[in-house]
Amino acid sequence: MKDGRGTAVVEEAGTPGVLGPTADPWEPAGREGRGGARGGGGGRWGGSGGRWWVWVGRAVLWAVIIVIVVNGVRAPFERFTAPSTGPSEAKPGKGALFPSSAAGAFALQFANVYLNYDQKTAPAREAQLRPFLPEGADARFGWNGVGALQVQSVQVAGVDARDANNATVIVLARNQDKWLRLAVPVYADKNGALVISGRPALLPPPTKAALPDSGVRDRDSALEGELTPVLGLFFQAYAGGDQAALSRFADGTTIPGLAGTVTFSQVRQVVAPRGDAGARTVTATVAWQVPGSNGAGNGGELEQAYDLDMVKKGGTWYVRDIHGTTEPSAS
Repeated sequence: MKDGRGTAVVEEAGTPGVLGPTADPWEPAGREGRGGARGGGGGRWGGSGGRWWVWVGRAVLWAVIIVIVVNGVRAPFERFTAPSTGPSEAKPGKGALFPSSAAGAFALQFANVYLNYDQKTAPAREAQLRPFLPEGADARFGWNGVGALQVQSVQVAGVDARDANNATVIVLARNQDKWLRLAVPVYADKNGALVISGRPALLPPPTKAALPDSGVRDRDSALEGELTPVLGLFFQAYAGGDQAALSRFADGTTIPGLAGTVTFSQVRQVVAPRGDAGARTVTATVAWQVPGSNGAGNGGELEQAYDLDMVKKGGTWYVRDIHGTTEPSAS
């Protein structure tokens, strides 16, 4: 005979969907497992589909984690080990390590001795050449010991470095009304020591370039006439360097003058292209009187050309900037 308590226990155990304390949803519903008999069901797995997807999800998750870790470690390693092709990491050229400045100065001093000779003072020239030449070189270094040559000026025109040790220094020299272009081979060792490594070679003198067609085709003659007297007063103040006078012509900027090194003579020409009514860049040709060697005027004049950036405010033109012109001119 069942009492109320027993009936409650039996009903609780038979309630569908409620698991006991040892129930495992992944165990077969129709066979005995660790928790004992589970009731009939023909060997069917309860929740078998869900269990399979859990394991697939775990595998995918671990695969993603592994890929992230591997890529995170590999990326910086590849950046540090890969050869760089950027401009900041570009390899220097073969001649970049050659001491060009020192070699230019060395070749300049050599050329001053090499291009000046006189048969009356041949031994002195040989002694002056010796510090530049390799051991055992001909003391005259190609000169036959006859005649005389004197150059007025020598300067370096360029250095063609072939590698870290060898270069050709191009030297320009003026002999009266002729220009000489000399190629001087120079060798530099790893310690920076220099020597003339071979006989120099005369090359053709520099050629004269032809200026392109230039000039302002569409000129503003009215503005040129308006600016000529204004710029005459401006350049007079500019010659003396008087800041109080210059400030009356300047557009709020400080324009340093020539501090009395020249005397203003005349504005010979003003060239103004057509353009903005309130701003224009004009070219002015100015004649200066330059003091002679004793500081006194000698009547000599030099015409020079300037570009002036002009702005118009309240009907008056002011100078914003002044600099040398870059406009080609054959005049």
